[in-house]
Amino acid sequence: MVLLRKDTAVWGQWVSLLLALLLGVGIVWLPPLWVGGMVAITAVFLLTLIQPLFGLGLALLLGPLGAWESLVLGGSVLDSGQLLLLLTLAVWLGRGLRNGRLFIPHTFLTLPLILFVVIAALTLFDAANITFGLRELVKWVEIGLIMLLVADCGREAPRQTGWLLVGLLLLAGLSQALGGFWQFALRGDGPAHFLINGRFYRAYGTFMQPNPFGGFVNLMTLLALGVTVGLLGWVWSRPRWEKWPLLALVAAAATTGLLTLGLISSWSRGAWLGFAAGGAALVLFWPRRRWLGGVMMAGITAVFLLGSTFNLIPAAISNRLTSFSEDFRLGDVRGVDVNDNNYAVIERLAHWQAALGMARDRLWLGVGFGNYEPAYADYALINWPAPLGHAHNYYLNLLAEVGVVGLLAYALLWTAVFWQTIRLLSVDWPQRGIVLGLLAVWVGLSVHHLVDKLYVNNIYLHIGVMFGLLQLLDPKRE
Repeated sequence: MVLLRKDTAVWGQWVSLLLALLLGVGIVWLPPLWVGGMVAITAVFLLTLIQPLFGLGLALLLGPLGAWESLVLGGSVLDSGQLLLLLTLAVWLGRGLRNGRLFIPHTFLTLPLILFVVIAALTLFDAANITFGLRELVKWVEIGLIMLLVADCGREAPRQTGWLLVGLLLLAGLSQALGGFWQFALRGDGPAHFLINGRFYRAYGTFMQPNPFGGFVNLMTLLALGVTVGLLGWVWSRPRWEKWPLLALVAAAATTGLLTLGLISSWSRGAWLGFAAGGAALVLFWPRRRWLGGVMMAGITAVFLLGSTFNLIPAAISNRLTSFSEDFRLGDVRGVDVNDNNYAVIERLAHWQAALGMARDRLWLGVGFGNYEPAYADYALINWPAPLGHAHNYYLNLLAEVGVVGLLAYALLWTAVFWQTIRLLSVDWPQRGIVLGLLAVWVGLSVHHLVDKLYVNNIYLHIGVMFGLLQLLDPKRE
């Protein structure tokens, strides 16, 4: 789709001149640290003007700092990742208007995404707090805009752009994983309630909480695993061994290993279960003959069961994965005795119960998108007066907020995502590895959402980029 606008080419020159004047004044009057900051901001601005993908890549790297920035600098509407994203989107739109030609690509996901956003917006007309709703709605608008930006900026060189974005995604995940492993095993101290076995501390990166940290690192681990498989298939299919493909394979495998350490360090059951489900999907769809993938999956399952039978799995990990089942129950949890061992499980079940109460009262359109927290006081169980911000099950959370209609729209969107991803498995190596990684990411995200919500701390920026990657890989793109 092409939109025509009056040419405004001179605006960039005036902005650049103004920045140069401000920088000159700053060098004369401001301290060196401030001058360095102004130079860095000016450089980022100019590089983003030249190539919007630079700003987007920087937003991916700085996005996970949002929760940390909020803690250190105080709560604010926009963090550095959001500011960079707004700059990038403004530059992208501005370049199109300057050239008198704004290209909006058609994508397979555009209509399902618009449908979900429209229905979510409709639920706000009767919401208790529209600010909460708009904040949540903006996330999905940003996801859509990022997808379109990636599809547009990658039109000329989709393969190179795709691999560049994959590298930036993995770099963002790797920076968090390494920091998390340091918190887990090397720092030597941490928050008391994150202590594990009297020795280690759960990793939380700059997310300030282990579960969203583990969820983010898990998504990047699954993507890295897919990339590693893709490069392995590419090297294997080449007529002779070559240096650069082998080096790329080694780098991808090392990245996957380091990300896995970060994932383990989170001690997040939801992230681990998401990894198991995503990894299973990757193994199942790895061979082009699906029956062979089934055989591989059966073999891995058998090895895992044997390891569990003969106590080859570390007891701490085994207990972490299975201990919740002792306290998990369906039904009313108001009369359950709460102790240190079952607190986390019962707390989640109590919030599930509150979400179901909202859904019973507002079945079709819910209490309003993003309004679980404002509505919680009317549905809270007596022992659980404080809202957690969400229901710790995104599907129940959506059912409470946007009702059956909104939940069906969300399901339609993700059906389209899975459909497009599985259809793209026909591409060749190594691109097929990216598709496998994305498929694993979708499965891991879907499973983790049974016990948490991962559209937090700018993770949705990375999801928007991965939606865009799908469009770049699609041979039917415009």
